[in-house]
Amino acid sequence: MALHDTIAQTVTGLGYELVDIERTGGGLLRVTIDWPYAPGVEQFINAEDCEKVNRQLQFVLEVEGAAYSRLEVSSPGIDRPLRGEKDFERFTGELVDITLKAPIGVAAAAGSAVAANRKKFRGALERAGAGWQIVWREEPAAKPGQKVSRKKIPAPLQALGFTLDEIAQARLAPVVDFKGRRPKSAPATEI
Repeated sequence: MALHDTIAQTVTGLGYELVDIERTGGGLLRVTIDWPYAPGVEQFINAEDCEKVNRQLQFVLEVEGAAYSRLEVSSPGIDRPLRGEKDFERFTGELVDITLKAPIGVAAAAGSAVAANRKKFRGALERAGAGWQIVWREEPAAKPGQKVSRKKIPAPLQALGFTLDEIAQARLAPVVDFKGRRPKSAPATEI
């Protein structure tokens, strides 16, 4: 059995979802896990979850004879990678960073303020027909302590449609709030 299949079977058997497997040249085997998605339920991976999976994987990989020098099991973190359709469904409405495989091109940029050679975007993820779109404002964030005039007109919203085939990398945008978790009060499209 292949290493990926062995790890995936072990992780899912323990009730977790396998997010990523990474091998480095130094013999590090990094396994990233998360809880399976359940709408309306917010669960987080903690150190005990990682330890539980680590112990089971050490046993399984020893039996399988897998070559690695160090095993690391972790949570996806605040900049979680988005891999497939189910991840995009799960994080619809969230702030994401996407990198396209190719620049948007001159034809797509015609009539918009977006540069034709641009590949990286940050905005709210939305479903758009058969594909996806990202919505954002080209407006620099206010500096800490800077007062923003109430008369200032916000930049217009921009949207870019894409399919999963066009994406080189997608991640949740790391947004840190040191005041604690609060319920979402404003939709993410008001970026």
